[in-house]
Amino acid sequence: MLPPQIGPNSPLFIVLNAGSGSADTAETRRIIEEGCTAAGRKHRIFLVDERATVQALAREAVERARAVGGVVVAAGGDGTINAVAQATLGSGLPFGVLPQGTFNYFSRAHGIPGDTTEALQLLLTGQPQPAQVGLVNDRVFLVNASMGLYAELLEERESYKARYGRHRWIAFFAGLLTVMRGHRLWNLRMAWRGQERDVRTPTLFVGNNPLQLLQVGIEHADAPENGQLAAVVLKPTGVLAMPGLLVRGALGRLGSADEVLSFPFESMTVKTGRLHSPRRVKVATDGEIAWTEMPLLFRVSPEPLWLVRPDSAPELEAAKQ
Repeated sequence: MLPPQIGPNSPLFIVLNAGSGSADTAETRRIIEEGCTAAGRKHRIFLVDERATVQALAREAVERARAVGGVVVAAGGDGTINAVAQATLGSGLPFGVLPQGTFNYFSRAHGIPGDTTEALQLLLTGQPQPAQVGLVNDRVFLVNASMGLYAELLEERESYKARYGRHRWIAFFAGLLTVMRGHRLWNLRMAWRGQERDVRTPTLFVGNNPLQLLQVGIEHADAPENGQLAAVVLKPTGVLAMPGLLVRGALGRLGSADEVLSFPFESMTVKTGRLHSPRRVKVATDGEIAWTEMPLLFRVSPEPLWLVRPDSAPELEAAKQ
């Protein structure tokens, strides 16, 4: 499969989320407009605000880029990038990222600079390369997808961030408070590679980002670089043990805990093991929560995302040392 080519006159169609991260939207817009003008590149900014959703603007950006051979760009955090990627996947169009979020795992794992000016220069001069996409049913995830406790933790984290700010320590303490309140155990039947396994767990986490998996210390962190996803399941454990697992994750040693089961896969079906199982469950994809029909099918997308990125990712390579 040949990648699409970006020419010196390929216009940029940029979906900019005014609410992502702590960056000033007006300043980000100024950097984009001045940089594109200086390079002689046509561009259009689609501003996400109270009147326009990121999904609708992403679809419009893809339609306009397809008509003129342009580049679709997401300027925002992982949630914004996910929504624009969902609209772009399968279009054959180049996809670019201007990171504006708190964690920016997707861009960091692919070597895309966190500085807007530097990321824009990459967009103006780079060429697309294939980037793996994960799917849960028909929903895209670039970083991770989860159900159960981890999805609940993300939902609670956003509430705390809205009140206290978008900082990493806020995210950590929000997670600590969530796990200390107790949690439901799920009876899951997971099927992959011709085998089935019944597990009882508070959460199922599926990773598609080697940097995040390395940072928390998961054994199969290289799965996304080998055309696979990484499943992480917590065995049943008491409330008092959960903070210790959070600390292990923060120190990069989660994979060595006895309570953690992980394995790589390319495609996996997940059902609930009870007779009267729910028809829908809450699933988080790159931090965005949505009700999803059961059973869940996690798989590697047969089509890549044609991401404009450098040839190397220094932060990812450093994490492997």
